[in-house]
Amino acid sequence: MKLLTDGRWIGPHGIGRFAFHVLSRLPAHCQLHSGPRPLSLLDPLWLSYKIGLHHPDLFFSPGFSLPAVSSSPFVFTIHDLICVHLPGVSRKSTFARKLYFQTIVRPAARRAFRVLTVSEYSRLELLKWTGLRDDAIVNVGNGIDPIFSPLGPRHDPGFNYILYVGNFKPHKNLERLLAAFAQLDYPHLRLLLTGYGTPRLRAAVQQMALESRVQWLGCVDDRLLAELYRGALLVVQPSLMEGFGLPPVEGMACGTPVAVSCATSLPEIVGDAGVFFDPLDVCDIRRAIEQTISNVELRQRMIAAGFRRALLFRWEDVAGKVAQVLGVSCPVEAGAARTAFTA
Repeated sequence: MKLLTDGRWIGPHGIGRFAFHVLSRLPAHCQLHSGPRPLSLLDPLWLSYKIGLHHPDLFFSPGFSLPAVSSSPFVFTIHDLICVHLPGVSRKSTFARKLYFQTIVRPAARRAFRVLTVSEYSRLELLKWTGLRDDAIVNVGNGIDPIFSPLGPRHDPGFNYILYVGNFKPHKNLERLLAAFAQLDYPHLRLLLTGYGTPRLRAAVQQMALESRVQWLGCVDDRLLAELYRGALLVVQPSLMEGFGLPPVEGMACGTPVAVSCATSLPEIVGDAGVFFDPLDVCDIRRAIEQTISNVELRQRMIAAGFRRALLFRWEDVAGKVAQVLGVSCPVEAGAARTAFTA
């Protein structure tokens, strides 16, 4: 089969991890690496041109970039519907983004050979949103990079800390997390967050007098991220909505308890291995954090359950499910992307 894929999605984010681990495990194929920014107004026309130029048997996008028209069957991936259900919740979830989903993505889903997604929650939401038949949308899940394991150095800054990993879009609900952290009666406990924050969040930290207890970590690579997970007392995910939620799974794989929102996909992904809270209730977020860090027996049970749960999320399995939908063979180990060529 002549397969054309969109490699522009590869990058240091959730969809980027999915794109890298899936595309690197597919047989040798042609990848797009240049062109317009995905989701720009020119992108659907450019993809239509590239598909017409290469005449693949199938075009596959690990993200939601798709052609305006296609001379070949195509499969693409919708990881979540945050910009549809929570419009304006992030800088990118503007009216234009929602309009793009309504006028381009939804009609394309009805033309696609299959649509992929990463959780059963997202699959059911997509079925309602598109009106497609049950087998037209396939949940292929997400995986964990092998670097996220309990083996290896632990971050040891000389104090206990809880950890948040992710971006700072409003649906991540970080203002309520900060408010809950401010209520904790643990003066020596720190909250560490990857990234640099936003002016609004930094102002909230100042208003709550948390400057000495909140630390922004900036950009971290996977090696340091694994060390941060291992050294943390707790990984917290307070999101209002997630299509999957990789940080809790990576934390569990590193042997760290997780406290997560009870919203959308997170209960499905974390299962019996986490402590849950209402993301709209600051007191409940505080309760979950306090309960987890103060109960040694509970922490040990959570760590053991987290290891078992993390075994369910393997990139080899994800790539195998994608390959089955695409109708191609799938190597067991990553690396096929080294023999892929650029279109």
